[in-house]
Amino acid sequence: MKIKIADTFKDKLLGLMNKKNIDYGLLIKNCKSIHTYFMKEPIDVLLLDNENRILFINRNVEKNKVLIYHTKKKSNILELPSNASKNLNVNDIIDINNFKAYNE
Repeated sequence: MKIKIADTFKDKLLGLMNKKNIDYGLLIKNCKSIHTYFMKEPIDVLLLDNENRILFINRNVEKNKVLIYHTKKKSNILELPSNASKNLNVNDIIDINNFKAYNE
């Protein structure tokens, strides 16, 4: 799966808003919360530690939700198309290097 790294304020703020038929992931570094306002479809949300170990998984998150993760660890959020995380579990390690870089 392709992945886009949100490395600007604008990319982090907009995330996957107003996107349909999402076929890529979005990695938001140094992040512990997201919102799904203005989303067109549900997404899967993974909270990762700095080793890319999955700390939490929220599947099929609908629009107009706010997710806040309370952890003392530095963390990143990986947003994925709905059901893309169905074979993943907490404590699995995501190999971000196997994702293909994606720029819109």
